[in-house]
Amino acid sequence: LGLLYQEYRDKSTRQEIETRRLQDSQTDPEESSPSDETPSEAEPTSTTESKAPPQISLLRNSNSRFNLWQDLPEIRSSGVLSILQPDEIKLQEAMFELVTSEASYYKSLNLLVSHFMENERLKKILHQSEAHILFSNVLDVMAVSERFLLDLEQRVEENIVISDVCDIVYQHTVNHFSVYITYVSNQTYQERAYKQLLQDKPAFREVISQLELDPKCKGLSFSSFLILPFQRITRLKLLVQNILKKVEEKSDRETTALDAHKELETVVKACNEGVRKMSRTEQMISIQKKLEFKIKSVPIISHSRWLLKQGELQQMNGPKTSRTLRTKKLFREIYLFLFNDLLVICRQIPGDKYQVFDSAPRGLLRVEELEDQGQSLANVFILRLLENADDREASYMLKASSQSEMKRWMISLAPNRRTKFVSFTSRLVDCPQIQCVHPYVAQQPDELSLELADVLNILDKTDDGWIFGERLHDQERGWFPSSMGEEILNPKIRAQNLKECFRVHKSDDSQRRKLGSRNRQ
Repeated sequence: LGLLYQEYRDKSTRQEIETRRLQDSQTDPEESSPSDETPSEAEPTSTTESKAPPQISLLRNSNSRFNLWQDLPEIRSSGVLSILQPDEIKLQEAMFELVTSEASYYKSLNLLVSHFMENERLKKILHQSEAHILFSNVLDVMAVSERFLLDLEQRVEENIVISDVCDIVYQHTVNHFSVYITYVSNQTYQERAYKQLLQDKPAFREVISQLELDPKCKGLSFSSFLILPFQRITRLKLLVQNILKKVEEKSDRETTALDAHKELETVVKACNEGVRKMSRTEQMISIQKKLEFKIKSVPIISHSRWLLKQGELQQMNGPKTSRTLRTKKLFREIYLFLFNDLLVICRQIPGDKYQVFDSAPRGLLRVEELEDQGQSLANVFILRLLENADDREASYMLKASSQSEMKRWMISLAPNRRTKFVSFTSRLVDCPQIQCVHPYVAQQPDELSLELADVLNILDKTDDGWIFGERLHDQERGWFPSSMGEEILNPKIRAQNLKECFRVHKSDDSQRRKLGSRNRQ
C-alpha cells in the first residue's frame, strides 16, 4: 500500500511482460509457476500522509514485504495453500490484485486532492472556473473509489479465501462508475487548460513544480495524477478479464465476471467516445474552413463523421503509358482527407487552403497495389472511385513516400481489403502476435496508442518498421512502430492468448448471434 498507483501499475504491467517472456521461452506454458503468472505489486515502501486511505485489514502492517495473496502471514499459517488447487490459488491472486490495486489507486487520488487541489497557494492563483476544468469531478471519483474499496475490503475480511469480487465490481459499475465518464470526457478541456495555465501564469508553473518535488509525489508529475481515473477504469476492465480467464467455466463466478466485464466495457467505450467527440468536432470545423470546392460543394461537418487520415500523395499525370516520362514530370502533389464515410481529393493552394476537385463515398473506393517496377514506381497503388463527384468511375495512380505510408493509405481507404495476416475476429487457430514492451501514443488518426503488456494480433507489417495490429482485449486496430513490441514466438502461448480472448468475449458473441437470429426472423 506504500506504492502510488502510477508505480503499482508500472510494476504490475512490467511483471506481466516478464511473465509472458518466460512463458514464451518455454516449451509448455503450464511449466510456469502460479506466482509467475500473477502480475503483482512490487515491495511496498512506508509513507506518511495527512489523510490515510482505507486500510485493508490483511495489509495493515505497512512494513510487510509480501507481494502476493499466498504470501500473507494469515494465509501461510492457515494451511489453506495445501488444500486449494493451483488454479484456485491463481484465481485468488487475480482477485487479490484487483483489491490491492484499488487501494493504491485511492492513495494516489487522495494525494491529487490533498496535495494539489486543496493547496492554498494554488487556490489563490486559480480562478474558480479554471480549477473546475483542471480537477473536474475528481471528488466524486474519489468518493466512488472509497466506497468501492470499502466493499472490497469487507469481502476480503469475510474469509481468508476470497469468494468473489466481480459481483461487487458489477454493482459499483452499474450504480456509481458513471462519474468516470464525466471526468474522462473533460480530458480535452483539461489538457488544454493545463497547457494554457503553464504558459500564461508563471506563478502556477512555479507552484506546480514545487509540489511535484515533494517526496510524497515520488518524482511523479502533476499530469500523471490527472490522468489516473482514465487509466484506472481501463485497467479495471483488464483485471476483471484476468479473473475471467481463471474462473471455472459455466460457474456462477464466470457469470458474475462476464456481467462485470460487459458493464465495464460499456463505461470504457463511453469514456473513449466522450474524449473523441470533443476533439473530432473541433477538427471537423477546422477542416471545413480550409476547403474550397472546385466541384459541387459537399457538407463536411456531420455528427456521425470524423477524420481517419489526411496527407499528401503524388498523383501520376496522364495515362499509364506515360510511365516512360522522366520522374520529375511523372507525378504532381495532391492532398487527401479521408473520413469514415467520405474521401475528399484536393490540391493545396496558397493560404493554407485546399481546393477540392473530386470526392467519393468511402464505401465506393477500391485499391490495388502495383508490383515494384523500378524506383520511380516504388510504393505506387491504384485508387478507384466507383462513383465520383461527377457520378462516374475514376482512377488515380498514387505514389506514397514509403512502403508503410502506402500500406496505411490502402488499409484506410479500403478497410475490408484482406490484410497479410487474418484478424482475431476470423477465429484463426494461429496468427502472429506481439506484446507491447514500450508505451506508445498515437500521432495520427490511423495509429493505435499502446499500453505496456498489451497483446496484439499482427495483421500486416512493412519493411520499414511499422505494424498494423489488432489488440486482443478490445479489438481496436491501428498502426504502431514495430520497435514498441516483442513478437510472441511460442505457438502454444499465442493459442492460449486467443483462447482466453474468445472466452472473455463470448458474451459479446452470443449477443451478436441473438441479434443475427432476430434480424433473419
